[in-house]
Amino acid sequence: MKRILIVYTGGTIGMVRTPNGYAPKEGYFRSALEAIPAIRAEAMPAWELCELSPLLDSSNMTVNEWNKIARLIAENYDRYDGFVVLHGTDTMAYTASALSFMLENLGKPVVLTGSQIPLCEVRSDGCDNILTSLLIAADERVHEVCLYFGGNLLRGNRATKYSADGLIAFVSPNYPPLAEAGISIRYRAGSLLPRPEGALRFQPLENVPIGVIKVFPGIQFSLFESIMTEKLRGIVIETFGAGNIPGDGNALLPIIRRAFEGGTVLTVCSQCPQGAVSLGTYETSSALKRAGAVSGLDITTEAAVAKLYYLFSCGLDRDEIKRRMELPLRGEMTV
Repeated sequence: MKRILIVYTGGTIGMVRTPNGYAPKEGYFRSALEAIPAIRAEAMPAWELCELSPLLDSSNMTVNEWNKIARLIAENYDRYDGFVVLHGTDTMAYTASALSFMLENLGKPVVLTGSQIPLCEVRSDGCDNILTSLLIAADERVHEVCLYFGGNLLRGNRATKYSADGLIAFVSPNYPPLAEAGISIRYRAGSLLPRPEGALRFQPLENVPIGVIKVFPGIQFSLFESIMTEKLRGIVIETFGAGNIPGDGNALLPIIRRAFEGGTVLTVCSQCPQGAVSLGTYETSSALKRAGAVSGLDITTEAAVAKLYYLFSCGLDRDEIKRRMELPLRGEMTV
């Protein structure tokens, strides 16, 4: 029988009602899991629960929590056949992206899931999400960090939160689902990462200073000059379309150039959920390329942030980080 470790970090799925709204309650979740009739069915894998402390709303997740989760998986890697990480939905895509980079040569499933409605409520979507995630975590075809939600298994570093209150909360705009769960779980073999060679390697993340700037009509780039210094190691800038900035963005270019010369790596992502950045296709994006920015292609902002954390934590120099930001390391982008 396959053995799965469930890592409960907090989030809506295990919250209970309080006078101040839903909140996690330490020690409650095991009884909530055991109350699901099918979780002990013969077809289900054996599982053990590890509850992190303190339990967190996912909006409070930081690099420290990412390290804690990844280290827990790495330390228990040989004891279990797969892992299910129960997590709040708000930053689940960030955590999934971070884990995908931190766990190099991952040969077992790591499935993140949660719910929009707590298990304590009648209409909770958490029951199916947990049961299906356990079955996926016991499947030998999966060798990567995934996110399962609302019937779809997505590559973790391709997912982004789509809905604040819908039961299909996540989408993968630029990559097909790895599997779809209906009457049966149908895997797309051609979409899954191949089994890696070599042993698992855990790369902890350093809490390096990284920023995200979203371009909007009328943005005054000069306001960002004081923060875009050599102290800011990485910047993700969300531009229009295929990498375009407003025509008066010339105020931004000297700032980017100075930051680049100081060692900052600037990655350009698109505000459009679907499609890719193509620096140089339009005149308004060529200037970013000349200033030293790199193209994030079709990477999500969540994955771009996690990838910058990872590459800086590997101790690479700026030029090598720039080069790798434009290359797929864990299937996070399409070249």
